[in-house]
Amino acid sequence: MGGVSDDLGEPMVQGTTAESFHLAYSIMDSSRVSTFFISILLIVYGSFRSIAMEEGKGGGDEAEDEKRREGNVTTLDSLQAMCLPLGASVSLLIMFFFFDSMQLLFAVCTAVIATVALAFLLLPMCQYLVRPCSPGKGKISLGVCGRFTLAELVSVGVSVCVVCVWVLTGHWALMDFLGMGLCVAFIAFVRLPSLKVSTLLLTGLLLYDVFWVFFSQYVFSANVMVKVATRPAENPMGIVARKLSLGSGIARHAPRLSLPGKLVFPSTQNVGHFSMLGLGDIVMPGLLLCFVMRYDAYKKAQAAKLAEQGIPLPSHWNRLSYFHCSLFGYFLGLLTATISSEVFKAAQPALLYLVPFTLFPLLTMAWLKGDLRSMWSEPFVTKPPCKYQTI
Repeated sequence: MGGVSDDLGEPMVQGTTAESFHLAYSIMDSSRVSTFFISILLIVYGSFRSIAMEEGKGGGDEAEDEKRREGNVTTLDSLQAMCLPLGASVSLLIMFFFFDSMQLLFAVCTAVIATVALAFLLLPMCQYLVRPCSPGKGKISLGVCGRFTLAELVSVGVSVCVVCVWVLTGHWALMDFLGMGLCVAFIAFVRLPSLKVSTLLLTGLLLYDVFWVFFSQYVFSANVMVKVATRPAENPMGIVARKLSLGSGIARHAPRLSLPGKLVFPSTQNVGHFSMLGLGDIVMPGLLLCFVMRYDAYKKAQAAKLAEQGIPLPSHWNRLSYFHCSLFGYFLGLLTATISSEVFKAAQPALLYLVPFTLFPLLTMAWLKGDLRSMWSEPFVTKPPCKYQTI
């Protein structure tokens, strides 16, 4: 019996080892690594842009421009956080049922929004490049359109060129570039005021993601989320060419466009295989991480005031920051989602893993540090002093 057991056990061990090696090999695929690196980089960069806008960093006109953009920031409240998953569900159903009849509208609106977002993403680089060319930091008047700096005009011009080339070629890298701009702009211009609103938003989006990935096929006979995410749109150039009878060649050779609602990265191991991550899986956890970065900055400012007054700081204030804790949780959640997709060989709702891995460690850490109460209820709102003194 012992000999039979050894003979059966060795192939089993070898099979398990081979499966483990294949799983590790799949996770370390270039497309997976790119997804991890780019998503984390976008969250960190978007959070820093949000902090810079809030603090009005920069000198002269740059600080003035940052303050002007701060006026365009939207802060979500509890009602908006609860309604956002419902609104996303309605939008998803509209794209699922009416995509063919509205794809031109979707493509044009996406191109316009992506142009503005990409210009925002490229603006710091353009400011650095044109600084030697515009020492006076003057603004250029465009009539009724307003006054703009040279860096703003250059960033918009580059963005328009990128969008035009994307429409002409439909290349995945340009689509990713536009998606990156959308991620950074959304993280920078949308704020979560408290941990309560953050929890409501992420919990609702988790349920939204799970339903539309796992259970929508039982209601609509198709995986609504996957079908909408992977359905290409007809090229606006081809549609216009057909309507204006500009020639069958233009309409025939115009590539179909994958709308930038996701990031895709090609695999070097499997030709034709792409790893895909929805922009919502970057933006929504990114809003939480942006909130905790702002809270870390708030605590740092408080610590500086206490130090000026000679008050000793609590020992836990100098330990691991909330942002680092949440960012590491995001990485673990993304890793778990990747492993799950490889094990089950099916699309996974990434927020099912990202939300618990980012939210639970943050709640635990805030409770242990004694900051949970202040983080839960709008910590950045300055309360007015009491009109009457209590005796």
